[in-house]
Amino acid sequence: MIAAIVLIVVIVATLAVGTALRTRSGKFRTTGVDASTGTHELDPALATVGVGDGVPVVLHFSAPWCGPCAAVRRVVVQVLDREPGRAREVELDLDENPVPARKLGVLSLPTTFVFDGDGRERFRASGVPSADDLRTALSSL
Repeated sequence: MIAAIVLIVVIVATLAVGTALRTRSGKFRTTGVDASTGTHELDPALATVGVGDGVPVVLHFSAPWCGPCAAVRRVVVQVLDREPGRAREVELDLDENPVPARKLGVLSLPTTFVFDGDGRERFRASGVPSADDLRTALSSL
């Protein structure tokens, strides 16, 4: 009897955690970086991929074996094609670029970042973001 109750509790907890993670998937979260702070040192690993050169950057990590990564690519292209010059896309293969991924704390694919023109990380999303969420994140820069 106790084993059955423990099993039910474990199943309910697992479903609750899964539901919470799924509702958060693809949603941009503010990273807490305040653009008004004085000095900002750009990480050289990010500078080499074009972050921080005066133009906002949508950086997304992908891999050939990642199915949802293609959906992120389509969303980013859809948003950036509507407003040419608003921001630039940078896609990095996680397997070929482990240093920037590690420095940014990428734990799953796909992961998308929005950087302001100074190279400050402003937003991040794990999963496939919606086009509207990406537009909203970019419009705040």
